[in-house]
Amino acid sequence: MDLTLYVKFFLGLVAIINPVGLLPVFVSLTSHQTEAERNHTGKVANFAVVVILLVTIVAGQHILNMFSISLSAFRIAGGSLIAIIAMSMLQGKLGEVKRNKEEDREASGMESVAVVPLALPLMAGPGAISSVIVSAAEHDSFINLIGMSLTVVLFGITSFVLFRMAPVIYKVLGKTGINVITRLMGLLMLSIGIEVIAAGFKGLFPSLLG
Repeated sequence: MDLTLYVKFFLGLVAIINPVGLLPVFVSLTSHQTEAERNHTGKVANFAVVVILLVTIVAGQHILNMFSISLSAFRIAGGSLIAIIAMSMLQGKLGEVKRNKEEDREASGMESVAVVPLALPLMAGPGAISSVIVSAAEHDSFINLIGMSLTVVLFGITSFVLFRMAPVIYKVLGKTGINVITRLMGLLMLSIGIEVIAAGFKGLFPSLLG
């Protein structure tokens, strides 16, 4: 087992999903709920994220094969999407790719927000799914897929703990502190996106890059 791979995969999920940056959204969406209901919402949301990402790990390569999409082409597309979301995060925003005004209006009227919009698309959004598909396709041995699956479960537990402590963390960090973390995650995410794009171009045009 290559522990470095799983650490990098875990940190990539933290940067792309950015659970700390989502705390204000989580607090806002669950403001009408009791503490027990809010904890249940966090549990369901993170369980849904884990399920979505596990299915992505297993089915990602099959989806690419179904549509005859090369891994290199998907790297460029996925990396570009990650970079776009990262640019919004560098401004302290979630970005329209993760949510838009219409989804905000719908969410405000929903009694249950755990799966939609919290788990999908805010957490397990296009950027996270793209990143997981690329990682699973690059490291497709059985042992690596098991390792990445366990890493996803560990991320879900970590994210749930953060959500459970959301009111306290939000109070301590404040909007400014969370924006600083979001911008730092955006910078890391932009670096990941550029690396993925570069790997895609190298795969598509090996002669141009020597």
